Amino acid sequence: MQKSILGRAGDYTVRFAEASDVPSVINVNATTLPEHYSDYFYYEILNEFPNTFIVAEIGGEVVSYIMCRIEYGLSVIRRFGLARKGHIISIATMEAHRGKGVGTNLMQRAMDEMRKGGCKEVFLEVRVTNEDAVRLYRNLGFQVTGTMQSYYKDGESAYLMAQQL
Repeated sequence: MQKSILGRAGDYTVRFAEASDVPSVINVNATTLPEHYSDYFYYEILNEFPNTFIVAEIGGEVVSYIMCRIEYGLSVIRRFGLARKGHIISIATMEAHRGKGVGTNLMQRAMDEMRKGGCKEVFLEVRVTNEDAVRLYRNLGFQVTGTMQSYYKDGESAYLMAQQL
């Protein structure tokens, strides 16, 4: 089957994820992030939101992914407003492949797909100590809209970051 290639990020091929990528995505997540999801959750997100589940690969190996969903509810930007919004659930890149524009490319492509899906804003949660990620998100136009105390299982707090699309 022909893979749905979206483009390139340097030497990396960026494309929509497929079910056969999920074990590799789980490996990237388990290797790089302290929070993990059930295997079923990855397949569920891929099935429900295939246009915002994107991977980057080099030499046929998935080394980065972004997994998002589209929601409708209270705006994270406008007080008391409702919005169709993109939620970046998880993004990760294997350490050897960081700093090469892969994460930025995945973020931009996912946000493009969210716009196509009618989203007016996008948001994510990030550990307050993850300075590299916070810097990446700020460079992409995200702003901290709140802090969620003890958000993660280990007790660490998270920034809620968002931007209009």
